Amino acid sequence: MSASGRTSSAAVPLARRRFLAGVAAGAAVLTAGGCARGASTSAQPGTTSISNDNATWDDGYRSAGRELKKITGYELRPLSNPSVTSYQQVVQMTLQTSKSTDLVKWASGYQLKRLARAGGLTDLTRVFKGYAAKGWVRGSSWDAVSYRDKAYGIPLYESYYVLFYSKPVFRRLGLSVPDSWDALLHCAEVLKRNGITPFLASQVGGWPAIEWFQELVSKSDPGFYQRLVDGEASYTDAPARRAMDIWHDFMRKGWMTSPDFDQARGPGALKEGTVGMFLHGTWQASGMSAAGMKPGTDYGAFILPTVRPATAKSVIAESGVFVVPGRASSHEAAMANVGAWLDPSVQRVWSDFLEDSSANPKVQAGNPVVAGLQRDVARNRRQALVRYWEASPPSLVQGNSNDLGGFMAGQTSPAATLKRMQERAQDEWAAWKRDEA
Repeated sequence: MSASGRTSSAAVPLARRRFLAGVAAGAAVLTAGGCARGASTSAQPGTTSISNDNATWDDGYRSAGRELKKITGYELRPLSNPSVTSYQQVVQMTLQTSKSTDLVKWASGYQLKRLARAGGLTDLTRVFKGYAAKGWVRGSSWDAVSYRDKAYGIPLYESYYVLFYSKPVFRRLGLSVPDSWDALLHCAEVLKRNGITPFLASQVGGWPAIEWFQELVSKSDPGFYQRLVDGEASYTDAPARRAMDIWHDFMRKGWMTSPDFDQARGPGALKEGTVGMFLHGTWQASGMSAAGMKPGTDYGAFILPTVRPATAKSVIAESGVFVVPGRASSHEAAMANVGAWLDPSVQRVWSDFLEDSSANPKVQAGNPVVAGLQRDVARNRRQALVRYWEASPPSLVQGNSNDLGGFMAGQTSPAATLKRMQERAQDEWAAWKRDEA
């Protein structure tokens, strides 16, 4: 595949032709509605434009852009669209046109592979390998940013999935951070006995239903989790059944919030002491600050212990990426900025803004709780596993997330849920492979 990803129509698989046709249809609707943002993506001297779906990050991009300008001569100019559906349609419809932004924020893993397969992205392999040679990116992140042995994304950030906990509540009840599965169960029992819901669990928004699934499977058997998301194991295999049984047991004991508990209320629930532990990405640290909680004083965080002591240690990691459209109006400037994005001086500013971990392993987080987690990952040589949302074909993940949400709502049993997930996996992996042929 060339840098532009163009192929003749005869070579395009049927499913991909349908994908491109859907994008074209979306383009007609969005253009008619005036959402194509034509003028805003045009070149402006001294800047590179960014398509972004999180407007709360705009100030962070601008701050990091000022550091980039010292290196490359170009600042960052974010153009935000908070509607996820609209954002994805706009990106897909403009990717191979002159209306695309210079940089695009996108998801990694199979979300990126699907975008790369459609064509129009710049090959960033040389940029990635340059970072790797300096130790500014983890070599293990290659699979999450590549497609057919070429890198098409540069990591935007790195978040770990952890349990935030209320330090005042733990102190009052004489609880310590659990370093084993038995210790975790003890904490849950004590919290429940004192009228506090041990764990926050939610399906609000759909995707949060994956959080406890990915955690319990990976902490039961990280090797199985990797094989599962690669399509090399079955959802009905023993490790997945054990994980679902644990989850079901937690719910029956009243250790989890109701599935309609909105995660946006998580920081407030920890602060109020109504919930003891909150499983979420480390990017939630900024939400803790917004709720008036101080890291290390009002809250801490730890990685879920393994179910069995001998199980290899791992951590679920999430990273978005920057991609560069092949026809970006300021392509040279975009390549300069993506080539300096992981510079420590830029990442120091960006990481401090996010209060999260940098994709550059040499940059320590300014938030002391997140910095402690970084040290834990390094000290214990935890295997970084791609978040479930990005780890398999998108249609499979979306459907399975819906099934997990139904399980949380009590609509299906663990066995029935896994059976449905496996049936979908067989169909969706077959469809993905047909499109790859």
